[in-house]
Amino acid sequence: MANLISTATYKTMTCITSTNQDTRISALCESVSQLVKTYCNNTFVDFVSSAKTETFNVDYNEHFVQLTETPLIAINSVSERKKPTDTYTNLTNNTDYYADSVTDTIFRVDSGGNEKQFKSGKGSVKVVYTAGYTSLPQDLELAVMDLITYYLKDERKQRQTIAGASLNNQVSTSQRDNVGFPDHIKRVLDLYKNF
Repeated sequence: MANLISTATYKTMTCITSTNQDTRISALCESVSQLVKTYCNNTFVDFVSSAKTETFNVDYNEHFVQLTETPLIAINSVSERKKPTDTYTNLTNNTDYYADSVTDTIFRVDSGGNEKQFKSGKGSVKVVYTAGYTSLPQDLELAVMDLITYYLKDERKQRQTIAGASLNNQVSTSQRDNVGFPDHIKRVLDLYKNF
């Protein structure tokens, strides 16, 4: 899948002109991109031009399903079925369902616009859609670049010696339940995290 930032963009933004660390920077761009996608539970760029098919198990009388990718760009189709051996029946936008692009939620409605429950069962709802950013938001891009720098310069290590001088990095955080990201990076990532 696509990286959130390219090696060339990282080098341009950090004023690196040498090619000495290109292999390491490239590997970090890939690893940090995957780390951010996993932490935020969102791929951000992977389903912008190619559709994602997502199925939902509806165990109770639910009238909505929450999409995992955000922000919603377009709905290709919404369909439902009663049991796994049935074929999906396509639903009609604004007649059988309503797509809320603010919350990235699909609501099941009747023809009058009132809430109606989806058919319950395993894999009973299928949504095909596109979502994400054609251009990564600048604050998220900055957080990704800072995280790459964090690993590139070994800032995760509490104590470093550089040319005879010692550098002490504070590896602990002031934020409650922090998974280990520096505070300024975690604050931005949490803005984009899907819970």
